[in-house]
Amino acid sequence: MRRAQDLATLGIGRVSPNPQVGCVVVFKEQIIGEGWHRKYGGPHAEVNAINSVKDRRLLPDSVLYVNLEPCSHQGKTPPCTELIISSGIKKVVVSNTDPNPMVSGKGISRLRDQGVEVVEKVLETEGSFLNRRFFTFHRQRRPYIILKWAQTMDGFIAHSNYDSKWISGECSRQLVHKYRSQEDAIMVGRNTAQYDNPKLTSRHWKGNNPVRIVLDSNLRLNRDINLFDGSVQTLCYNLKQNLIEPNVEWVQVSEDRFLEDLLDDLYHRNIQSLLIEGGARLLGSMISAGYWNEARVFTSTKNFGKGIKAPIISTQLLDERLISGDTLRIYSNASN
Repeated sequence: MRRAQDLATLGIGRVSPNPQVGCVVVFKEQIIGEGWHRKYGGPHAEVNAINSVKDRRLLPDSVLYVNLEPCSHQGKTPPCTELIISSGIKKVVVSNTDPNPMVSGKGISRLRDQGVEVVEKVLETEGSFLNRRFFTFHRQRRPYIILKWAQTMDGFIAHSNYDSKWISGECSRQLVHKYRSQEDAIMVGRNTAQYDNPKLTSRHWKGNNPVRIVLDSNLRLNRDINLFDGSVQTLCYNLKQNLIEPNVEWVQVSEDRFLEDLLDDLYHRNIQSLLIEGGARLLGSMISAGYWNEARVFTSTKNFGKGIKAPIISTQLLDERLISGDTLRIYSNASN
């Protein structure tokens, strides 16, 4: 199962809105086939694993390990349960049931109805963390939210004039581009868009660009900023208007439910994960509202002495590592 979960991670940034799934076929303690879901719309992990087995006569005496319950419905690809049944495999081991209402136990029931032994909850906690984006999306009906910022050693996120380039080092900035390629969308507030004029792309890492999101309540941003250049799909949430232009859309939300309406709209757009890169006001709002799952904080060796204070996180520390002089700390919001 650990091998299946490792394979599943290879699909991050490529399979959304599907989950990350890996699969291993074992015959007499030996792996004879393996695969993972490589891209959205492509064959699922079970299909790739079974098709990789050279001698299919071994399948009736083999065990299939997969980190998520096999699907039992017709989507962009046929149901995986039917391939498992027709292959003759008699035992399937899974980490997690699928929270998607279209599956949600139906795959396991279908296999058992056809005489296949199903063992559940193997490395269940690890499987839940692996597909935390997918599970949050279906269970909470909003994207999985990751907060990210860089701060100085003395706790500032920018100078008083909003200038924040560059707090972290080059290696940290490249890692952030990797993070961007793994998520469905990335969001900043008006001040960050105006003063930093970011592109919010993954240009320094091979991978997909996330959908860009900017908050501009009263439509004060100039149209000539990078976020409105039409090069990447972009959403601008505001209080004034709905408007669609080539690759840029302005979406009106209510003032008293700004964040709630925004997250609900993202849910209906099938955006399962959201990376928020600041600034301090937006990050603070998300922390205060409890709308976050994970925070990734880069701390450099620089000191500003004064400026705009960085948000404060006081929840569980998941990981800490050095990134070429910077310290990266990853926090979890246990309440989510």
